[in-house]
Amino acid sequence: MSMLSSLKLVSAIRSVGATPVQQRRNKLSAKLYEQIQLAAAQAEGRTYAPTKLRTLVNSETGERKTIETTKRVKQWWWTTATGKVALSVRYGAKTIELARGKNAIEVDTIDAVLPTLEVIKQAVEAGELDSAIEAVSGVVKSNFKK
Repeated sequence: MSMLSSLKLVSAIRSVGATPVQQRRNKLSAKLYEQIQLAAAQAEGRTYAPTKLRTLVNSETGERKTIETTKRVKQWWWTTATGKVALSVRYGAKTIELARGKNAIEVDTIDAVLPTLEVIKQAVEAGELDSAIEAVSGVVKSNFKK
């Protein structure tokens, strides 16, 4: 018992997980990271192809097999009719309304997309878009109800 007496013993409880708000922030932040990687790859003239694990079941034998496939990442920006680049932020399949009646950010060139995405990612991590994420999350949740 003399060995344990040299240690500082405390009563501590480990937190189970993140709050729902933090989970939504993390989800959007991860998607923004993918968009940043996609924009950086396009700026350098290369392709961005992240991979994911997929489990397939052989219909004849019933055997499960895990394979690695490329993950499809859709870009969130497009060129408008005026020649500017518009960038929307998506949570799941829904577009986040960034301000009342405004769902996209307009930048002059494709080169401005990467810094804009980084600013958005910082805003999400700081909690500036929590109310917008909550509104869209409620719509997404309601689609799953019977």
